[in-house]
Amino acid sequence: MKAAIRRAVAWHPALMTVAAVMVLCAVVSAVGLLVDPRTVLGAPLWAKPLKFSVSILLYAVTWAWLIAHLPRWRRLAHRLGTVIAVSLVVEQALILWAAAAGTTSHFNVSSPLHVVVWGVMAVSITVLYLCTFVTSVALFFLRLPTPALTVAVRLGAMIALGGIGVAFLMTGSTPTQLTSPDGIVGAHAVGVADGGPGVPVLGWSTTGGDYRVAHFVGMHALQLIPLVALALTVLARRVTRLRSDTTQVRIVVIVALAYACGTVLLTLQAVAGQSVVHPSGAVAAVAGAVLLVAAAAVVLTLLRRPAPVLRMT
Repeated sequence: MKAAIRRAVAWHPALMTVAAVMVLCAVVSAVGLLVDPRTVLGAPLWAKPLKFSVSILLYAVTWAWLIAHLPRWRRLAHRLGTVIAVSLVVEQALILWAAAAGTTSHFNVSSPLHVVVWGVMAVSITVLYLCTFVTSVALFFLRLPTPALTVAVRLGAMIALGGIGVAFLMTGSTPTQLTSPDGIVGAHAVGVADGGPGVPVLGWSTTGGDYRVAHFVGMHALQLIPLVALALTVLARRVTRLRSDTTQVRIVVIVALAYACGTVLLTLQAVAGQSVVHPSGAVAAVAGAVLLVAAAAVVLTLLRRPAPVLRMT
């Protein structure tokens, strides 16, 4: 067990340290949910720090592992990983500070102090995005144990960049904020005020659009799509038609394309001010079409004559 921990820490000490800190933050936030009844914008005060702790934990571990396996640009990626680690710590520290103070962290410009805090958070997330962009490009030199996993990581990283980028759509002033300034610039929700009825735990608006849906779904493509590749590797032991590397790669590409379409659709749904739990007929139809086409493409791929082993370059 100790040897496994040492190997994991060696992937990228700074990012793995952040992961360990996020475990502690998650525990503190969970305790806060139990003992602190305060709310902010209608949501439990410690729910946001808890969600960010888990998300940052996944992000840090994933990139620590990927950077450690890069055949090229590893030194640059390692340095950028350290910058990412610092940015993540700054972001989470300010979120925890705001929770302890009983106020909002994002979009808050109600006082000079909050202007500085929000400015620092905005800079840190921008730096994180730029560093992630470069390290994502480096993944195109990465070769993992199977071609499907290699392709899954590359496509997942590209989709994740789009998902993270959705966050920048939240930073503009809403029409209400332009006409009646209230110390808040930006919002998660579209068409309704932040803090209304939301999905349990996640808090996504059930009465209007919410950019956080596409942000969350897209950002974690880097974890979910590789899981599809790993699942195919396991299933290949039982399903003969999945033993071809080419077949597995094709299925991963289909899943990734469907996932990307879903992320774009969720973004457009939010822009239209439409809740994710109450899709319009048009949105439901497009979503159904994407799923149907993807399912048909997977079936056709499986019915094809098994292709030869694919050699990655």
